[in-house]
Amino acid sequence: MTFPSPTDEDKDELLLSCRYGDLEDIQQFVEKFGAESLSGVRDGGGNSILHMVCANGHTDVLDYLLPVVPPSLLSAPNDAKSTPLHWAALNAHLAVAQKLVQHPKGPGIALIDVKNAAGRSPLGEAENVGWEEGAKWFVEVMNLDEEAKGEEDQPLPEGTGDIEVEIQDAEGQVARMKIGSNEAKPPSQ
Repeated sequence: MTFPSPTDEDKDELLLSCRYGDLEDIQQFVEKFGAESLSGVRDGGGNSILHMVCANGHTDVLDYLLPVVPPSLLSAPNDAKSTPLHWAALNAHLAVAQKLVQHPKGPGIALIDVKNAAGRSPLGEAENVGWEEGAKWFVEVMNLDEEAKGEEDQPLPEGTGDIEVEIQDAEGQVARMKIGSNEAKPPSQ
């Protein structure tokens, strides 16, 4: 089936419908112009329909759109290199963030590591606006063990004493702990 191409006015109306969560108007746009036309719609700042939906927390619209848009739209940046997940984090929409990260056809937890032009990931944006619940969830689902894989089984070099580690959380609290204790032992008599 061939669909007509939406006009700039049609696209602007779709962006407004996504911003305000008007699911019925979005469904009518898809019926008239086809789902393929959704991914090319952007505003003057490069924001997609998902940016609008996620910034405003419209989970019902997101549930409708996720199966019909290409998975690449989940990680598509705007002109400031922010993804829809950045916008969900900026506006503290946990259910939206969870749907984006957990979408089976999407990029998954890799979305949490994408940095925008300001150098912040969605986790960084959540911390920046003081959204503790979101920052906590991002940290819980991130695969922090990938970097340390295999390191825990490596023995400390001979003669190494305790190593003190400091870890700072998003709230600035510092935890200190000592690791190891593999000091050189005198030879046996």
